[in-house]
Amino acid sequence: MRIEQIYKELGISKAVLDFGQKIEATLQERFADIDNIAEYNQLKIIHAMQKNRVDASCFNYASGYGYNDYGRDTLEAVYATTFRTESALVRPQITCGTHALSIALTANLRHGDELLSPVGKPYDTLEEVIGIRSSKGSLAEYGVSYKQVELKEDGFFDYDAIAKAISKKTKLVTIQRSKGYQTRPSYSVKQIGALIAFIKNINPKLICMVDNCYGEFVETMEPSDVGADMVVGSLIKNPGGGLAPVGGYIAGRFDLIENCAYRLTSAGLGKEVGPSLGVMQSFYQGFFLAPTVVAAAIKGAIFAANIYEQLGFSVIPNGRESRHDIIQAVHLGTPEGVIAFCQGIQGAAPVDSYVTPEPWAMPGYESEVIMAAGAFVQGSSIELSADGPIKPPYGVYFQGGLTWPHGKLGILSSLQRLIKKGVVTLS
Repeated sequence: MRIEQIYKELGISKAVLDFGQKIEATLQERFADIDNIAEYNQLKIIHAMQKNRVDASCFNYASGYGYNDYGRDTLEAVYATTFRTESALVRPQITCGTHALSIALTANLRHGDELLSPVGKPYDTLEEVIGIRSSKGSLAEYGVSYKQVELKEDGFFDYDAIAKAISKKTKLVTIQRSKGYQTRPSYSVKQIGALIAFIKNINPKLICMVDNCYGEFVETMEPSDVGADMVVGSLIKNPGGGLAPVGGYIAGRFDLIENCAYRLTSAGLGKEVGPSLGVMQSFYQGFFLAPTVVAAAIKGAIFAANIYEQLGFSVIPNGRESRHDIIQAVHLGTPEGVIAFCQGIQGAAPVDSYVTPEPWAMPGYESEVIMAAGAFVQGSSIELSADGPIKPPYGVYFQGGLTWPHGKLGILSSLQRLIKKGVVTLS
Protein backbone atom coordinates (compact mmCIF):
# COMPACT_ATOMS: atom_id res chain seq x y z
CA MET A 1 0.00 0.00 0.00
CA ARG A 2 2.88 2.39 0.71
CA ILE A 3 4.08 2.36 -2.91
CA GLU A 4 0.56 3.00 -4.20
CA GLN A 5 0.20 5.90 -1.80
CA ILE A 6 3.40 7.67 -2.85
CA TYR A 7 2.51 7.20 -6.53
CA LYS A 8 -0.93 8.67 -5.75
CA GLU A 9 0.72 11.68 -4.12
CA LEU A 10 2.75 12.09 -7.33
CA GLY A 11 -0.45 12.11 -9.40
CA ILE A 12 -0.41 8.51 -10.66
CA SER A 13 -3.75 6.70 -10.42
CA LYS A 14 -4.04 3.07 -9.37
CA ALA A 15 -5.25 2.12 -12.85
CA VAL A 16 -2.15 3.62 -14.50
CA LEU A 17 0.17 2.11 -11.89
CA ASP A 18 -1.39 -1.35 -12.26
CA PHE A 19 -1.08 -1.13 -16.06
CA GLY A 20 2.60 -0.19 -15.72
CA GLN A 21 3.30 -2.95 -13.20
CA LYS A 22 1.90 -5.57 -15.56
CA ILE A 23 4.16 -4.34 -18.37
CA GLU A 24 7.19 -4.21 -16.07
CA ALA A 25 6.67 -7.81 -14.95
CA THR A 26 7.19 -8.98 -18.56
CA LEU A 27 10.55 -7.18 -18.90
CA GLN A 28 12.71 -8.75 -16.20
CA GLU A 29 14.72 -10.93 -18.60
CA ARG A 30 15.42 -7.93 -20.85
CA PHE A 31 16.47 -5.89 -17.84
CA ALA A 32 18.90 -8.61 -16.76
CA ASP A 33 20.57 -8.51 -20.19
CA ILE A 34 20.91 -4.72 -19.91
CA ASP A 35 22.56 -5.12 -16.51
CA ASN A 36 25.09 -7.55 -18.04
CA ILE A 37 26.07 -4.97 -20.67
CA ALA A 38 26.39 -2.31 -17.96
CA GLU A 39 28.65 -4.61 -15.94
CA TYR A 40 30.97 -5.15 -18.92
CA ASN A 41 31.17 -1.43 -19.68
CA GLN A 42 31.67 -0.57 -16.03
CA LEU A 43 34.66 -2.90 -15.85
CA LYS A 44 36.02 -1.49 -19.12
CA ILE A 45 36.04 2.03 -17.65
CA ILE A 46 37.57 0.91 -14.36
CA HIS A 47 40.32 -0.82 -16.34
CA ALA A 48 40.96 2.37 -18.33
CA MET A 49 41.16 4.44 -15.13
CA GLN A 50 43.55 1.99 -13.51
CA LYS A 51 45.72 1.70 -16.60
CA ASN A 52 46.13 5.49 -16.74
CA ARG A 53 46.84 5.75 -13.00
CA VAL A 54 43.99 8.07 -12.05
CA ASP A 55 44.61 9.55 -8.59
CA ALA A 56 43.20 12.31 -6.37
CA SER A 57 45.47 14.95 -7.95
CA CYS A 58 43.47 14.51 -11.18
CA PHE A 59 40.63 16.44 -9.51
CA ASN A 60 42.68 19.56 -8.74
CA TYR A 61 41.48 22.94 -9.94
CA ALA A 62 43.27 24.45 -12.94
CA SER A 63 42.74 27.95 -14.35
CA GLY A 64 44.25 30.43 -16.78
CA TYR A 65 46.07 28.81 -19.67
CA GLY A 66 45.73 25.35 -18.18
CA TYR A 67 49.33 24.39 -18.89
CA ASN A 68 50.20 21.00 -17.41
CA ASP A 69 46.61 20.29 -16.34
CA TYR A 70 47.32 16.72 -15.24
CA GLY A 71 43.68 15.82 -14.59
CA ARG A 72 42.58 16.97 -18.03
CA ASP A 73 45.38 15.15 -19.83
CA THR A 74 44.81 11.94 -17.85
CA LEU A 75 41.06 12.03 -18.52
CA GLU A 76 41.74 12.28 -22.24
CA ALA A 77 43.96 9.22 -21.96
CA VAL A 78 41.15 7.41 -20.09
CA TYR A 79 38.71 8.21 -22.92
CA ALA A 80 41.22 7.07 -25.55
CA THR A 81 41.74 3.78 -23.69
CA THR A 82 38.00 3.22 -23.23
CA PHE A 83 37.18 3.96 -26.86
CA ARG A 84 40.35 2.17 -28.04
CA THR A 85 41.60 5.17 -30.01
CA GLU A 86 44.98 6.84 -30.43
CA SER A 87 43.90 10.12 -28.84
CA ALA A 88 40.95 12.04 -27.40
CA LEU A 89 39.88 15.62 -26.76
CA VAL A 90 37.60 15.97 -23.69
CA ARG A 91 36.99 19.57 -22.66
CA PRO A 92 34.51 21.78 -20.78
CA GLN A 93 35.18 24.37 -23.50
CA ILE A 94 33.16 22.13 -25.88
CA THR A 95 29.66 23.37 -25.12
CA CYS A 96 27.47 20.62 -26.59
CA GLY A 97 27.30 17.75 -29.08
CA THR A 98 26.68 20.08 -32.02
CA HIS A 99 29.76 22.06 -31.06
CA ALA A 100 31.87 18.88 -30.85
CA LEU A 101 30.67 17.79 -34.29
CA SER A 102 31.31 21.25 -35.72
CA ILE A 103 34.88 21.19 -34.37
CA ALA A 104 35.53 17.73 -35.83
CA LEU A 105 34.21 18.75 -39.25
CA THR A 106 35.75 22.21 -39.56
CA ALA A 107 39.09 20.93 -38.26
CA ASN A 108 39.40 18.24 -40.90
CA LEU A 109 37.75 19.72 -43.99
CA ARG A 110 39.15 22.39 -46.27
CA HIS A 111 37.96 24.51 -49.19
CA GLY A 112 37.07 22.23 -52.10
CA ASP A 113 36.49 19.16 -49.94
CA GLU A 114 33.18 17.33 -49.90
CA LEU A 115 31.30 16.03 -46.86
CA LEU A 116 29.11 12.95 -47.45
CA SER A 117 26.28 11.64 -45.31
CA PRO A 118 25.39 8.08 -46.37
CA VAL A 119 22.54 7.95 -43.83
CA GLY A 120 20.27 10.64 -45.23
CA LYS A 121 19.39 13.90 -43.54
CA PRO A 122 21.43 14.82 -40.44
CA TYR A 123 20.00 16.02 -37.13
CA ASP A 124 18.37 19.46 -37.36
CA THR A 125 21.08 21.40 -35.52
CA LEU A 126 23.78 20.09 -37.88
CA GLU A 127 22.01 21.51 -40.93
CA GLU A 128 23.27 25.01 -40.15
CA VAL A 129 26.77 23.73 -39.37
CA ILE A 130 26.90 22.14 -42.82
CA GLY A 131 25.07 24.95 -44.60
CA ILE A 132 22.00 23.00 -45.70
CA ARG A 133 20.18 25.88 -44.04
CA SER A 134 22.02 29.17 -44.36
CA SER A 135 23.98 30.21 -41.28
CA LYS A 136 26.99 32.31 -40.35
CA GLY A 137 30.21 30.31 -40.28
CA SER A 138 28.83 27.20 -41.97
CA LEU A 139 31.00 24.75 -43.89
CA ALA A 140 29.35 25.98 -47.08
CA GLU A 141 30.63 29.52 -46.42
CA TYR A 142 34.15 28.10 -46.34
CA GLY A 143 33.77 26.26 -49.64
CA VAL A 144 33.03 22.77 -48.34
CA SER A 145 30.35 21.03 -50.39
CA TYR A 146 27.84 18.53 -49.06
CA LYS A 147 26.14 15.46 -50.46
CA GLN A 148 23.77 12.98 -48.86
CA VAL A 149 22.53 9.56 -49.88
CA GLU A 150 18.94 8.80 -48.97
CA LEU A 151 18.20 5.66 -47.05
CA LYS A 152 16.24 2.77 -48.50
CA GLU A 153 12.58 2.36 -47.59
CA ASP A 154 13.48 0.07 -44.69
CA GLY A 155 15.67 2.82 -43.18
CA PHE A 156 18.98 1.14 -43.98
CA PHE A 157 21.91 1.92 -46.23
CA ASP A 158 21.70 2.09 -50.03
CA TYR A 159 25.15 0.70 -50.77
CA ASP A 160 24.88 1.10 -54.56
CA ALA A 161 23.97 4.78 -54.23
CA ILE A 162 26.74 5.33 -51.68
CA ALA A 163 29.34 3.87 -54.05
CA LYS A 164 28.14 6.21 -56.82
CA ALA A 165 28.12 9.23 -54.50
CA ILE A 166 31.75 8.91 -53.41
CA SER A 167 33.90 11.10 -55.66
CA LYS A 168 37.45 12.45 -55.79
CA LYS A 169 36.24 15.46 -53.78
CA THR A 170 34.84 13.36 -50.96
CA LYS A 171 37.05 13.79 -47.89
CA LEU A 172 34.94 12.92 -44.85
CA VAL A 173 31.92 10.68 -44.30
CA THR A 174 29.64 11.47 -41.37
CA ILE A 175 27.47 8.69 -39.91
CA GLN A 176 24.77 9.58 -37.42
CA ARG A 177 24.19 6.64 -35.10
CA SER A 178 20.93 7.82 -33.53
CA LYS A 179 17.73 8.54 -35.42
CA GLY A 180 17.30 12.19 -34.38
CA TYR A 181 13.84 13.47 -35.37
CA GLN A 182 13.46 10.82 -38.06
CA THR A 183 11.48 7.61 -38.34
CA ARG A 184 14.48 5.49 -39.33
CA PRO A 185 16.11 2.96 -36.99
CA SER A 186 19.13 3.84 -34.90
CA TYR A 187 22.12 1.81 -36.06
CA SER A 188 23.99 -0.89 -34.20
CA VAL A 189 27.76 -0.81 -33.91
CA LYS A 190 27.88 -3.90 -36.14
CA GLN A 191 25.84 -2.14 -38.85
CA ILE A 192 28.03 0.95 -38.62
CA GLY A 193 31.12 -1.25 -38.89
CA ALA A 194 29.80 -2.86 -42.07
CA LEU A 195 29.13 0.58 -43.59
CA ILE A 196 32.61 1.83 -42.69
CA ALA A 197 34.22 -1.30 -44.16
CA PHE A 198 32.28 -0.76 -47.40
CA ILE A 199 33.39 2.89 -47.60
CA LYS A 200 37.03 2.09 -46.78
CA ASN A 201 37.06 -0.60 -49.45
CA ILE A 202 36.21 2.09 -52.02
CA ASN A 203 38.73 4.59 -50.64
CA PRO A 204 40.82 3.75 -47.54
CA LYS A 205 41.80 7.41 -47.15
CA LEU A 206 38.27 8.62 -46.49
CA ILE A 207 37.73 9.83 -42.93
CA CYS A 208 34.76 8.12 -41.28
CA MET A 209 33.29 10.10 -38.40
CA VAL A 210 30.45 8.77 -36.23
CA ASP A 211 28.08 11.03 -34.34
CA ASN A 212 27.92 8.81 -31.26
CA CYS A 213 25.44 10.95 -29.30
CA TYR A 214 22.95 8.88 -27.26
CA GLY A 215 24.75 5.63 -28.15
CA GLU A 216 27.69 5.36 -25.75
CA PHE A 217 27.65 2.24 -23.54
CA VAL A 218 24.37 0.94 -24.93
CA GLU A 219 26.37 -1.95 -26.40
CA THR A 220 29.67 -3.50 -25.33
CA MET A 221 31.42 -2.06 -28.40
CA GLU A 222 31.71 1.49 -29.75
CA PRO A 223 32.04 2.61 -33.39
CA SER A 224 35.76 3.18 -32.82
CA ASP A 225 36.06 -0.58 -32.29
CA VAL A 226 34.83 -1.20 -35.86
CA GLY A 227 36.87 1.26 -37.90
CA ALA A 228 35.54 4.76 -37.14
CA ASP A 229 38.33 7.33 -37.44
CA MET A 230 36.52 9.70 -35.04
CA VAL A 231 33.67 9.26 -32.57
CA VAL A 232 32.02 12.38 -31.24
CA GLY A 233 29.61 13.07 -28.41
CA SER A 234 28.34 15.29 -25.61
CA LEU A 235 29.11 14.94 -21.91
CA ILE A 236 25.59 16.03 -20.93
CA LYS A 237 24.41 12.88 -22.66
CA ASN A 238 25.57 9.32 -21.94
CA PRO A 239 29.28 9.62 -21.05
CA GLY A 240 28.78 12.39 -18.48
CA GLY A 241 26.70 10.07 -16.33
CA GLY A 242 24.46 12.95 -15.26
CA LEU A 243 27.27 14.65 -13.32
CA ALA A 244 29.19 16.49 -16.05
CA PRO A 245 27.88 20.09 -16.06
CA VAL A 246 29.06 20.80 -19.62
CA GLY A 247 31.48 19.41 -22.19
CA GLY A 248 32.01 17.22 -25.18
CA TYR A 249 34.49 14.67 -26.49
CA ILE A 250 36.12 13.67 -29.77
CA ALA A 251 38.11 10.42 -29.78
CA GLY A 252 40.00 8.95 -32.69
CA ARG A 253 43.09 8.95 -34.86
CA PHE A 254 45.96 11.05 -33.50
CA ASP A 255 46.32 13.43 -36.46
CA LEU A 256 42.57 14.09 -36.65
CA ILE A 257 42.30 14.83 -32.92
CA GLU A 258 45.32 17.11 -33.14
CA ASN A 259 43.52 19.05 -35.87
CA CYS A 260 40.46 19.27 -33.62
CA ALA A 261 42.54 20.64 -30.74
CA TYR A 262 43.95 23.39 -32.94
CA ARG A 263 40.43 24.26 -34.10
CA LEU A 264 39.09 24.33 -30.53
CA THR A 265 41.85 26.61 -29.22
CA SER A 266 44.17 28.21 -31.76
CA ALA A 267 46.85 27.48 -34.31
CA GLY A 268 50.07 26.94 -32.39
CA LEU A 269 48.29 26.12 -29.12
CA GLY A 270 46.24 22.96 -29.62
CA LYS A 271 45.86 20.67 -26.61
CA GLU A 272 48.34 22.59 -24.48
CA VAL A 273 45.81 25.18 -23.30
CA GLY A 274 42.31 24.98 -21.90
CA PRO A 275 41.96 24.71 -18.11
CA SER A 276 39.60 22.21 -16.50
CA LEU A 277 38.16 24.90 -14.17
CA GLY A 278 37.27 22.56 -11.33
CA VAL A 279 35.00 20.16 -13.25
CA MET A 280 37.38 17.21 -13.36
CA GLN A 281 35.86 15.25 -10.47
CA SER A 282 32.42 15.51 -12.11
CA PHE A 283 33.90 14.43 -15.45
CA TYR A 284 35.69 11.42 -13.97
CA GLN A 285 32.89 10.35 -11.65
CA GLY A 286 30.24 10.86 -14.31
CA PHE A 287 32.21 8.73 -16.76
CA PHE A 288 32.61 6.07 -14.06
CA LEU A 289 28.84 6.03 -13.44
CA ALA A 290 27.87 6.26 -17.12
CA PRO A 291 27.32 2.53 -17.82
CA THR A 292 24.81 2.10 -14.99
CA VAL A 293 23.11 5.41 -15.74
CA VAL A 294 22.80 4.42 -19.41
CA ALA A 295 21.37 1.05 -18.33
CA ALA A 296 18.68 2.86 -16.32
CA ALA A 297 17.84 5.02 -19.34
CA ILE A 298 17.55 1.98 -21.62
CA LYS A 299 15.19 0.28 -19.16
CA GLY A 300 13.00 3.38 -19.23
CA ALA A 301 13.04 3.42 -23.03
CA ILE A 302 12.04 -0.26 -23.25
CA PHE A 303 9.30 0.30 -20.67
CA ALA A 304 7.99 3.25 -22.71
CA ALA A 305 8.04 1.23 -25.93
CA ASN A 306 6.02 -1.59 -24.38
CA ILE A 307 3.55 0.74 -22.65
CA TYR A 308 2.70 2.72 -25.77
CA GLU A 309 2.85 -0.23 -28.15
CA GLN A 310 0.31 -1.98 -25.94
CA LEU A 311 -1.92 1.10 -26.31
CA GLY A 312 -1.76 0.90 -30.11
CA PHE A 313 0.78 3.60 -30.93
CA SER A 314 3.65 3.20 -33.39
CA VAL A 315 6.96 3.12 -31.52
CA ILE A 316 10.55 3.07 -32.80
CA PRO A 317 12.19 0.81 -31.85
CA ASN A 318 9.40 -1.56 -30.88
CA GLY A 319 9.19 -3.24 -27.51
CA ARG A 320 11.17 -6.33 -28.58
CA GLU A 321 13.96 -4.95 -30.78
CA SER A 322 17.57 -4.70 -29.63
CA ARG A 323 18.64 -1.23 -28.48
CA HIS A 324 21.36 0.88 -30.07
CA ASP A 325 20.74 4.22 -28.35
CA ILE A 326 18.73 5.54 -25.41
CA ILE A 327 16.05 7.30 -27.48
CA GLN A 328 12.49 6.02 -27.71
CA ALA A 329 10.22 7.50 -30.39
CA VAL A 330 6.45 7.37 -29.91
CA HIS A 331 4.23 8.56 -32.74
CA LEU A 332 1.20 10.09 -31.06
CA GLY A 333 -0.37 11.42 -34.26
CA THR A 334 -1.43 14.87 -33.01
CA PRO A 335 0.21 18.02 -31.65
CA GLU A 336 -1.97 17.64 -28.55
CA GLY A 337 -0.52 14.20 -27.91
CA VAL A 338 3.09 15.40 -28.19
CA ILE A 339 2.41 18.36 -25.88
CA ALA A 340 0.58 16.25 -23.28
CA PHE A 341 3.35 13.62 -23.25
CA CYS A 342 6.05 16.24 -22.68
CA GLN A 343 4.03 17.96 -19.98
CA GLY A 344 3.69 14.61 -18.20
CA ILE A 345 7.46 14.11 -18.30
CA GLN A 346 8.01 17.61 -16.93
CA GLY A 347 5.54 16.92 -14.13
CA ALA A 348 7.68 13.97 -13.00
CA ALA A 349 10.89 16.01 -12.76
CA PRO A 350 12.79 16.74 -9.53
CA VAL A 351 13.55 20.25 -10.80
CA ASP A 352 10.97 22.65 -12.30
CA SER A 353 8.17 20.09 -12.01
CA TYR A 354 5.66 22.94 -11.72
CA VAL A 355 6.66 24.41 -15.12
CA THR A 356 4.41 23.76 -18.12
CA PRO A 357 6.46 23.27 -21.32
CA GLU A 358 5.04 24.71 -24.54
CA PRO A 359 6.23 24.58 -28.18
CA TRP A 360 8.55 27.41 -29.25
CA ALA A 361 10.84 28.44 -32.10
CA MET A 362 14.04 27.01 -30.66
CA PRO A 363 17.34 28.12 -32.30
CA GLY A 364 18.75 25.55 -34.72
CA TYR A 365 15.41 23.88 -35.55
CA GLU A 366 13.24 24.37 -38.62
CA SER A 367 9.88 24.00 -36.82
CA GLU A 368 8.55 24.70 -33.35
CA VAL A 369 9.86 22.24 -30.78
CA ILE A 370 8.60 21.33 -27.33
CA MET A 371 11.13 20.21 -24.75
CA ALA A 372 10.56 18.77 -21.28
CA ALA A 373 13.58 18.53 -19.02
CA GLY A 374 13.43 19.23 -15.32
CA ALA A 375 17.13 18.53 -15.02
CA PHE A 376 19.96 19.27 -12.61
CA VAL A 377 22.06 20.25 -15.65
CA GLN A 378 20.34 22.48 -18.20
CA GLY A 379 19.66 20.56 -21.41
CA SER A 380 21.03 17.30 -20.05
CA SER A 381 19.33 14.58 -22.09
CA ILE A 382 20.81 11.72 -20.08
CA GLU A 383 18.43 13.01 -17.42
CA LEU A 384 14.71 12.29 -17.81
CA SER A 385 13.60 14.34 -20.79
CA ALA A 386 11.37 14.35 -23.85
CA ASP A 387 11.08 16.56 -26.88
CA GLY A 388 9.67 16.65 -30.36
CA PRO A 389 9.02 18.92 -33.33
CA ILE A 390 5.44 20.07 -33.81
CA LYS A 391 5.11 18.64 -37.30
CA PRO A 392 3.88 15.34 -38.84
CA PRO A 393 4.07 12.51 -37.89
CA TYR A 394 3.90 14.19 -34.46
CA GLY A 395 6.40 11.96 -32.79
CA VAL A 396 7.80 12.51 -29.34
CA TYR A 397 11.32 11.43 -28.44
CA PHE A 398 11.84 10.22 -24.88
CA GLN A 399 15.27 9.66 -23.39
CA GLY A 400 17.24 9.56 -20.19
CA GLY A 401 16.51 8.94 -16.55
CA LEU A 402 19.44 8.75 -14.15
CA THR A 403 17.67 5.94 -12.29
CA TRP A 404 15.18 3.30 -13.39
CA PRO A 405 12.54 4.36 -10.79
CA HIS A 406 12.62 7.91 -12.14
CA GLY A 407 12.29 6.69 -15.73
CA LYS A 408 9.33 4.56 -14.71
CA LEU A 409 7.64 7.49 -12.95
CA GLY A 410 8.18 9.69 -16.00
CA ILE A 411 6.48 7.26 -18.37
CA LEU A 412 3.57 6.68 -16.00
CA SER A 413 3.22 10.44 -15.63
CA SER A 414 3.17 10.93 -19.41
CA LEU A 415 0.43 8.31 -19.69
CA GLN A 416 -1.54 9.92 -16.88
CA ARG A 417 -1.41 13.29 -18.67
CA LEU A 418 -2.51 11.74 -21.99
CA ILE A 419 -5.48 10.15 -20.24
CA LYS A 420 -6.37 13.48 -18.61
CA LYS A 421 -6.27 15.22 -22.01
CA GLY A 422 -8.46 12.53 -23.57
CA VAL A 423 -5.78 11.31 -25.98
CA VAL A 424 -5.59 7.83 -24.40
CA THR A 425 -8.15 5.60 -22.74
CA LEU A 426 -7.23 2.57 -20.65
CA SER A 427 -9.62 -0.29 -21.43
